[in-house]
Amino acid sequence: MPHKRIACLGGGGLYFAGVLGDIAITAGLAGSEIAIYDLDLEKAELMAGLGKRLAGMSGTRLRFRACAKLGDALDDADFVIASIGGSGATMGGVYGTDAHAADLLIPSRYGIYQLVGDTGGPAGMMMGLRSVPAYLEFCREMRKRCPDAVLLTHSNPMAVLCRAMIKYGGIERVIGICHGVQNGVMQVAELLGVEPEQLDTVWIGTNHYYWFTRIRLNGKDVYPEVMRKAAASKPPHGRQMSQLLSEAYGYRLVYQEDGHALEFYPFLAQVSDAMEMPYGYGESRGPRYAELARRRRRRKSSPQKEAALRKQQFSEFAERLDKCGLPVPTTPIRAEGTAGMIEAIATGRREVRIVNIPNKGVVSNLPDYAILEVEGVTDTCGVRGIQVGEAPLSLMGILQKRIAWQELVVDAAAKGDRNLALQALLLDEMAIVPEQAKKMLDELLAASRGLLPQFA
Repeated sequence: MPHKRIACLGGGGLYFAGVLGDIAITAGLAGSEIAIYDLDLEKAELMAGLGKRLAGMSGTRLRFRACAKLGDALDDADFVIASIGGSGATMGGVYGTDAHAADLLIPSRYGIYQLVGDTGGPAGMMMGLRSVPAYLEFCREMRKRCPDAVLLTHSNPMAVLCRAMIKYGGIERVIGICHGVQNGVMQVAELLGVEPEQLDTVWIGTNHYYWFTRIRLNGKDVYPEVMRKAAASKPPHGRQMSQLLSEAYGYRLVYQEDGHALEFYPFLAQVSDAMEMPYGYGESRGPRYAELARRRRRRKSSPQKEAALRKQQFSEFAERLDKCGLPVPTTPIRAEGTAGMIEAIATGRREVRIVNIPNKGVVSNLPDYAILEVEGVTDTCGVRGIQVGEAPLSLMGILQKRIAWQELVVDAAAKGDRNLALQALLLDEMAIVPEQAKKMLDELLAASRGLLPQFA
């Protein structure tokens, strides 16, 4: 196959260490050029160095270069892989930044506690408001420099970002990449004592929240067996709520980790403080709120200490890259498989992949424009979703509300519209009374002012 040009945006992030290893062991991408762009050029150069080392180990003749300018990375690209957190040039990713700390701490003063803060709730909204402008900038440059490229993104809130790029960015071939479904299938396989490749599963949902609607093993319906075995076992910490919800609905939640599922429910807005969060999260995660507050105070009071910390983090980042080696090849049901998906699209090879794409009839009782996490078939045009029927009534209700929330966040981010952002907060499951929601929104926007040009 002809060599491909692949642009990695936010390519200095540690996420790309795995992606570059994945590319290096994918034979069909041998000889391709990988352009790495990051706001922090020094990190991009380190990542390019890792890529060259991995290419040497694999013998795939890949070429790597770090780019100081976005346009240079995107010129004539066939594929674009993006992973940014909307928090500027950072060392440790979005979750350790001052911006994300504010996303968690400010709502906590209004009685809203969040565990992850990247999919729903006030923190998920803020991550979207900060990230959408950067992604729309990517799209503008892509339309000029590589209009036919396929864009794959790993960032959160994934459904919001994918929808924004399609609705406002003018890029049709957008694919969101995650691993939640893969984790869920592997957990069911472990419960049954089989390999995940042996299972035939169907699920319905949006990123980080889905239900299995079919589970078969060698053609036999094993859904009842899965439910019986799950009910008979004690769920570990972090999966208790998901297990209880699965029993209540009669459908197993796919992504069993509660941290994301809780963002689809109001439960964390119904406690008096962080230490009272349900399902053991008060004990395990409650102290994080106090620690986040301490870190924010230190950053504001001592720029010198912050600079020293960044220097230390950069050194640790470089050390981690030095330890990276080639990954072990795996199947699409066990990993995100970004490089394999690119290879399949580039060659026109038809493979079934797990992707976040517009519904377009995959689930018949949800909006066509909704970004759902589905099985799709690759070809040279990208990925086409596989139809799965209707969502059960309770799931449809949960998803309809979340899809409307996603649309409000997309519109608010693209237009810089405070009132649409307020509507998103009021529609969210963690909603509070309007006057308090408005005050909270003002505080959240003020805390991220430098990263929200559209709200200036």
